[in-house]
Amino acid sequence: MQSAKLHFSQAENNYQIKEAYKTLRSNIEFSGQNVRVISVTSCTPGEGKTTVAMALARAFAEAGKKTVLVDADMRKSVLVGRYRTGSVRLGLTHCLVGRERLSSVICETDTPNLYVVFAGPVPPNPSELLGGRIFGKVLENMKQVFDYVIIDTPPLGSVIDAAVVAKQCDGTVMVIESNAISYRFAQRVKDQLDKAGAKMLGVVLNKVDISGKGYYGHYGSYYGKYYGKYYGKYYGNGEDGADIPSSPRSTSTVADIEPDDDDLDELNYLAGVTRKD
Repeated sequence: MQSAKLHFSQAENNYQIKEAYKTLRSNIEFSGQNVRVISVTSCTPGEGKTTVAMALARAFAEAGKKTVLVDADMRKSVLVGRYRTGSVRLGLTHCLVGRERLSSVICETDTPNLYVVFAGPVPPNPSELLGGRIFGKVLENMKQVFDYVIIDTPPLGSVIDAAVVAKQCDGTVMVIESNAISYRFAQRVKDQLDKAGAKMLGVVLNKVDISGKGYYGHYGSYYGKYYGKYYGKYYGNGEDGADIPSSPRSTSTVADIEPDDDDLDELNYLAGVTRKD
């Protein structure tokens, strides 16, 4: 198992913000005892889904729940650059291609009860890897070890990866930036989750102007559109009028590298990982 130190900004340590995430944590807990694997997505990049995913995982950990945050945004991960300090050599990609065990890619952090799996190198076929049998096996094994599994996924308005992950989870939280996303676009993203068979737990309205002056509402809208256009080029689309992807887009398949069922058992993903009991 790897180890990593996490860096949190002053804003993320703000009392009011932490209390808001505790409320979100409580709402999820009241959604049912079987809701333990939760994916977090958004419509476009820059809405704060990674911040929400990390804060939610941190809130569960601070409540004494053994929690792991999985960075499944393998195309354009921001988790490593924003929170990690120190060297982490292995990530989720290494596990999904069958090169490393789950116990090797998990990072124990300096926050008690909080573990992180970083994305790793960018693969040529992220959608196929996330929809493959190894990822399903990884989630099954994580449920045996951790109380909660929080998965940070790419914006669903840009690529299909979030829907591929969501259908394997117990619930999905969608993050929407205030005054940046139209109702029509948000509804289309939700419809895509419904088509994938995902269970919607609710929506987090992020970057809300609480000053009453309206300035930050305009500020958030401006940057939401800017980052949406910038990263939209990387993901393939992401603007408000773009089409929601309906199928994975990749030039290669995961079938060439996936082991068979017997090999999955032989990988022994749980080796070296202490069970939550």
